[in-house]
Amino acid sequence: MAWATTPPRLFPADPSMRWGRIATSAVVLSALAGCIGTGLAPREITVSPPERPAAVAQPTAAAVPVQPAGPSQKSRELEAYYKRVQSDLLVRGLLRTDGGGPDTQFTDTMLMRNFEKIALAEEYERGAGLKPSAGGTTAIKKWTKPIRVVAEFGASVPSDKAAKDRAYLASYVAKLGRITGHPISMSGSGANFHVLFMGQDDTDTIAPRIRQIVPDVNPTALRLFNNLPRSIHCLVIAFSDTPGGYDYGTAIAVIRSEHPDLLRRSCIHEEVAQGLGLGNDDPSARPSIFNDDDEFALLTSHDELLLKILYDPRLKPGMSAAEARPIVAERATALVGGR
Repeated sequence: MAWATTPPRLFPADPSMRWGRIATSAVVLSALAGCIGTGLAPREITVSPPERPAAVAQPTAAAVPVQPAGPSQKSRELEAYYKRVQSDLLVRGLLRTDGGGPDTQFTDTMLMRNFEKIALAEEYERGAGLKPSAGGTTAIKKWTKPIRVVAEFGASVPSDKAAKDRAYLASYVAKLGRITGHPISMSGSGANFHVLFMGQDDTDTIAPRIRQIVPDVNPTALRLFNNLPRSIHCLVIAFSDTPGGYDYGTAIAVIRSEHPDLLRRSCIHEEVAQGLGLGNDDPSARPSIFNDDDEFALLTSHDELLLKILYDPRLKPGMSAAEARPIVAERATALVGGR
């Protein structure tokens, strides 16, 4: 099984990482052969504790109601920080939600070029964390099996926010199904695309949950989720069903719950779409969320066409750029009309 991560959406706060979108953009990394097994179904391991002497009964004190703990100081600081980030971007005319307009026209040739840059390139080296790749194209990455999405929430996420995010995710998942023509839906059981909404105070639960979903996850992938700097707003990792392969079978996205509404929705749009196989960012792609300029917050008309091309049945996982180009060219011309 291989894994792929989308590069985290970055805000210019960490010079050691590429500045980029407020949510993660997609890169594809793969696990080293043999590092990850083929078992994708979550499994639970139970270890029996050693026998202990029977405890001596002690008088019980009167029960004291446990008051729910509020967010930690660090969580409150992150929430305030992300509100400032969103406000600053909006003041600058960024985080557009119009999907593109007369100022963002593109041709079939531009769409073809952007598809190759976004769907066939990788931003990071496979199995090397967030180490930038040497560039160049790889292969088509996509799902062939039905995608069953589930929203999971950390204990720190208020129930009203969780309900709002679950409903929004469900609406977006339905839209992606209509765009791609691929079976993708919300699921109460048997999920293979897990969207984890976690706050700073849930950090300690992220890695254990990922191990539960993918017990033999590559340690390099797991380390991405430990002590995420605030510059990383959200990210997604997709795992293939075959060693070193490109046929996705499981994906895990992590979205910070401290984001204000628009940034959180922006993360949902980009991470789920990139978990479908649009694994890279390109600075010249416009109008697009697969770009580090933060101009658009939500999936654009251009991005919808990228997904339509990717999920053309003729494009198979592992297909090279040379094999894919004639199909991509034909589809792009049909979608854009040769303009």
